[in-house]
Amino acid sequence: MKKIMVATDFSERSDRALRRATLLARQFGATIALIHVVDDDQPRRIVDAERDEALTLLRQTAATLRDVDGLVCDTRVILATPFAGIIDAVDEENPDLLVIGPHRRHILKDVFIGTTAERTIRLVGCPVLMVNAFPAGHYQHVMQTTDLSDNSREALQRFSALGIGKDVRNTLLYIFDAPALRLVMSHSMPKDDREHHLASEQKDASQDLTGFLATAKLGNVTPKVHYDATGTPHEILNTAAAEKADLIVLSTHGRTGLTKLLIGSVTEKVLLSASVDVLAIPPAHSK
Repeated sequence: MKKIMVATDFSERSDRALRRATLLARQFGATIALIHVVDDDQPRRIVDAERDEALTLLRQTAATLRDVDGLVCDTRVILATPFAGIIDAVDEENPDLLVIGPHRRHILKDVFIGTTAERTIRLVGCPVLMVNAFPAGHYQHVMQTTDLSDNSREALQRFSALGIGKDVRNTLLYIFDAPALRLVMSHSMPKDDREHHLASEQKDASQDLTGFLATAKLGNVTPKVHYDATGTPHEILNTAAAEKADLIVLSTHGRTGLTKLLIGSVTEKVLLSASVDVLAIPPAHSK
């Protein structure tokens, strides 16, 4: 990993993202590209004032990263809508990783679809790290996830190449379904039969995951299968909490994802609710 881009709006959320990016840059000897987007759909005097203030803040931040952390940091102010500005910067500078802060959570209802974060994750070709937790050190337990699709395999291979999961604990989670248990009359199935059916499905899922690992070649990961009892996003978040994972890795396109049109609903819902960091990775061919 040679270049990490951080999109900042100078909020506490963005400070969290910058701190995580700083830790990663020091770990990998990478440079940081720090960008801020000024909305240019405003009166010119306001745009100019915000641009000048942003330039000052970026220079101060770059100086701190240089003097305190020993990092090379390039800065840039972009005049555009926040979403378009970030997309253009990624396309032009081709970073290995884009780091952003968590989306704003609304009091009455979380809103994610249509936000700058969602639109950015949906369309950029590089991995996007959403920093939800306050960075206290390097990652200790990475929980990778898969639906066993080709897109997932490609995305996880991209993650392996980044090196973030190297020399730390890695779990590969596959949430499997047991369709017969979801039938209308399944409640009338004897308990022993239900348990036998679930054990059989779990055995098949474990074999499928072992086969996936054999072709994916993801390095030292511990396979884990879990029954989809409450919905895949909920199972991922619960498993991450139970396993004390501090980074969840997902593909932005699964079995039914439409490239560059929408992120998978599972990824979207995990990003919406996660309290730990989430790394969303597009397959290589989506770039």
